[in-house]
Amino acid sequence: MKKTIIAAVVGGLILFFWQFLSWNMLNLHASQQQYSPKQDQILTALNNIGLEEGEYVLPTYSRDATAEQKQTYMNSLENNPWAVLRYKKAFKNSMGLNIARSLIMNILIVLLFCYFIGGQVNRSFKKIFISSLGLGILSYLINPYLYSIWFGNTTIPDLIDAIVQFSLLGAWLGYMLKEKA
Repeated sequence: MKKTIIAAVVGGLILFFWQFLSWNMLNLHASQQQYSPKQDQILTALNNIGLEEGEYVLPTYSRDATAEQKQTYMNSLENNPWAVLRYKKAFKNSMGLNIARSLIMNILIVLLFCYFIGGQVNRSFKKIFISSLGLGILSYLINPYLYSIWFGNTTIPDLIDAIVQFSLLGAWLGYMLKEKA
């Protein structure tokens, strides 16, 4: 059990530090957080119209639209502008809490993964490494890639994250948790 806890804590730190490198030092996600010189005008307009906090796909039909209204809406979309928007009325800098939550989440992910690989027969470095890489690819396909299918955003940075961080994790766990031959 002690070995699993150590593996999970160090593994969680590996994921956490890669995420820090990816989003900050290497700035791999720059294409997903682009700057607009009109950002102040956009935010002022959203605030002035009284938009409620939330996530929006613009344009869309109201939830009580009839089937005919929905079809008319769908037909009107071709070659017109659209946006996906997450809107918050006030920025709150809770970096310390966010860092703590992220680290705890990463440790929990690795602890759960250790539980799953603990049931493998003849756990080898290779089996653990491939299982970890598979988990990374599954996590990429389930969220960022699926989202990109519908909303057309770029996910190459997320794919790089999935491959690199789960390869590093797999190498660590493969070393730490392989069964002795």
